[in-house]
Amino acid sequence: MAVKTHTVEVGYDEFCGALAAKDLQPLWTQSGKLMPKQPRPTTVPWLWKWDTIFALAERAGELITVKRGGDRRVLALANPGLDGQPYTSSTLWGAIQYLGPRESAPAHRHTPSAIRFVMQGEGVWTTVNGDSCEMRPGDLVLTPNWAWHDHHNEGDSPMVWFDGLDLPFVGMMEAVFFENHPDLRQPITDHNGSERRYGGRALRTRSIGGPLPHSPLLRYPWAETDRALAETLAAEGGPMVSLEYTNPLDGRPAIPTFSSEMHRLAPGGHTRPHRKVGSSVYVVHHGNGTTIVNGQRFDWSPGDIFVTPSWSIVEHQSAEQADLFSISDRPILQALHLYREAELEEPQEVIATFEPK
Repeated sequence: MAVKTHTVEVGYDEFCGALAAKDLQPLWTQSGKLMPKQPRPTTVPWLWKWDTIFALAERAGELITVKRGGDRRVLALANPGLDGQPYTSSTLWGAIQYLGPRESAPAHRHTPSAIRFVMQGEGVWTTVNGDSCEMRPGDLVLTPNWAWHDHHNEGDSPMVWFDGLDLPFVGMMEAVFFENHPDLRQPITDHNGSERRYGGRALRTRSIGGPLPHSPLLRYPWAETDRALAETLAAEGGPMVSLEYTNPLDGRPAIPTFSSEMHRLAPGGHTRPHRKVGSSVYVVHHGNGTTIVNGQRFDWSPGDIFVTPSWSIVEHQSAEQADLFSISDRPILQALHLYREAELEEPQEVIATFEPK
């Protein structure tokens, strides 16, 4: 069967206009942009100071109520390189959540997975699928994909924690679902139950079914993390040790779409320059120090939060012992066989120092 064709007899400029009119684009004009020799992240290195974000979160506590409709009192850490989107990197959401005394944040669930890293306060519980999990500074609490969760402050002082989510990635995949619980608070069926069943030991019950998509352990207490960091640093030495929060059943990341890690810098520690595909968001838990990103110096202290873009050159240093919590999109990249990393020999030359707004 003959195929009818059209002859286009126009000049180059008119030809490009004709392509655009038919929703076509020529590869030869943008191949370098689409296939660069190395990643060109839109995420930029940035740092948010604790004094600033806590003061604004505290003011939000005075101005904004927490109820059905508002749901959460959250300040998103918006990266200036992402054109006004409320994301900390192109794949990771980082935010500060503030819950005042005697307040409750209503129950809901969503397909983006989330972690809560407690920064300040006592007396709050996060209930995840009926299991009421205690929250104390340095604790990590999971609210996995599609798990019911709500937060309750039974104390007389506010609590602030870091929210880490894979929301940008799930949104890019056009896979976001959200649902409010029929009640403001879900029924509580247990207290710290996941810790009794899965925490602090290498043995597990044989009655457990097949692998879960996320860790069945919902709370990782700071006391255990602190002890593991101290033991690892004593055994391995070096400028810094890093531990990953994992699923106790199979050793995989606690949340399958992003990693949660804790890093301890030894006094006087200075890591070698390192780069990796994928972004990371860091929360300073203890200590004062400096991170150099692509030649720019970022000075940090407790409560500060900073982000490092994909394939940026990163090195950490501290005159005192310091602890950094971080989340990273590494598990997705590894699952897709896109992850790579490299270590450089020479320290970076500092060409600029970051000045917070």
